[in-house]
Amino acid sequence: MEKIRVSYEKALTEEQISSVVAEAVAAQKTLHAGDGKGNDFLGWLTLPSSITPAFLDEVEAVAASLRERCEVVVAIGIGGSYLGAKMVIEALSDAFASYKSAGTQVLFAGQNIGEDYLYELQELLRGKQFGLINISKSGTTTEPAIAFRLLKKQLEEQVGKDEAKKRIVAVTDAARGALRKLADMEGYKTFVIPDNVGGRFSVLTPVGLLPIAVAGFDIKQLVGGAADMEQQCGENVPAAENQAIRYAVARNLLYRAGKKIEILVNFNPKLHFLAEWWKQLYGESEGKDKKGIFPASVDFTTDLHSMGQWIQDGERTIFETVVSVETMKHTLAIPTDEENLDGLNFLAGKRIDDVNKMAELGTQIAHIDGGVPNLKITLPAINEYYLGQLIYFFEKACGISGYMLGVNPFDQPGVEAYKKNMFALLDKPGYEAESKAIKARL
Repeated sequence: MEKIRVSYEKALTEEQISSVVAEAVAAQKTLHAGDGKGNDFLGWLTLPSSITPAFLDEVEAVAASLRERCEVVVAIGIGGSYLGAKMVIEALSDAFASYKSAGTQVLFAGQNIGEDYLYELQELLRGKQFGLINISKSGTTTEPAIAFRLLKKQLEEQVGKDEAKKRIVAVTDAARGALRKLADMEGYKTFVIPDNVGGRFSVLTPVGLLPIAVAGFDIKQLVGGAADMEQQCGENVPAAENQAIRYAVARNLLYRAGKKIEILVNFNPKLHFLAEWWKQLYGESEGKDKKGIFPASVDFTTDLHSMGQWIQDGERTIFETVVSVETMKHTLAIPTDEENLDGLNFLAGKRIDDVNKMAELGTQIAHIDGGVPNLKITLPAINEYYLGQLIYFFEKACGISGYMLGVNPFDQPGVEAYKKNMFALLDKPGYEAESKAIKARL
């Protein structure tokens, strides 16, 4: 099998990369030694190679049981308990799968507190055979807990409590928390979120693997790609060949040169949620101590007609990382038109992807001319194997990059700030002093 390829020549010279590569090697050594900040959350580092075929068989068996019973399975979770599965499913699915009736559909809840969203989801599920995958270490995170309350009640009303228990899977802590307690009481099938794997690194645990398998995709290929990339970015691989090291170096060099914003670019609409997952991975890992590259994203060519102007001519604080897909799944050529009123007969016979590739190349040239450094990640195709490679590549580079930046890449203390204010405003028991203080401010 091929591997993803990363090129840097449109952003940095090899001499520049070599000048700080020792920092990245030291950061990788810290990762593998487990003696850096956040070292309680390094389980993802060797996760792909530690997943057994027997475990994947178990996940696939539970997924098959849900598919047999359900037209729709709702995966409930937020942040890392949602984005990894959403990324892979969206990338691999037929773009119009929601309008077709083939197979079990995976939908998502608990990733927002949208009243209309939840109401409309419940309306969709009325009269349908559905099941739930509830993903939460604690079982008390507000957004998914609200969604689970609503959907559990609806499921029990539609099929009865006994059948509902067979259609609910809990992905949670091994021994602690409200969801673990409920799962043990009700007899739900459970999978464990490892204590040493943080949410944004959890797509290759049952958090991501179970919904992906329910959607009908090959989790063995996904894990296989990640395991191969684990080897390609291993501790003993020379820095010149270790793409995780090189990407971490490039990002930090550009950041130090005043490029404060990294824009992840795709030219394939199926990769929109890759960027959403990537933004959480890097934003939550590096945005600390008043430091960190701001992760942004665009979908080209769509956003060339909106954000393209800013990228071309705006403040020069940005660089782009383009994810380019080499081979499409389908073939479609542009037809000849006798009238040629649109003037496109010069493209007749060309594949749609040929035009897209020239748009990609033309955009890269224009943005480089406009002072925007470009990195490029080439994905041979969009399939489970190459997505697995890409996932591990980004994760490993993130750990190295965070240590180079001097932050703890594996905590997220800032996430709690809004929760404290929300609970105070909602008069949650135990927050009486905070409620009084925040209402006085208002």
